[in-house]
Amino acid sequence: MKKNALFVFNGDPLCFIHVLLNALDMKEKGGDVQIVMEGASVKLIPELKKEDHPLYGLWKKVRIAGLLAGVCEACSRKMGTLENAKEQELVLLNDMNGHPSMSRFQQEGYEIISF
Repeated sequence: MKKNALFVFNGDPLCFIHVLLNALDMKEKGGDVQIVMEGASVKLIPELKKEDHPLYGLWKKVRIAGLLAGVCEACSRKMGTLENAKEQELVLLNDMNGHPSMSRFQQEGYEIISF
């Protein structure tokens, strides 16, 4: 089974929709996939929980499927979305000076794909 960690740095919803769609597609086809929100993508956190947001449905599916490894604690703090991440009970990743470590995922057998 292929293992992929999708590291998303881009905060553009048109980019993020592809992360969500690809994660769900990979999972549906038997893959092991995890999404890591880094950089500007954490700005989307408050918007994604709104039921009227265009990505809400996909976000909910990804969350239910357990495909979100977590969000960067340092970037969430910097972008002002840390409290919102905590409210949504998102895992805060901080094992590399406050940021998620790609090498940890590589050590676990994941191929890194960045957006």
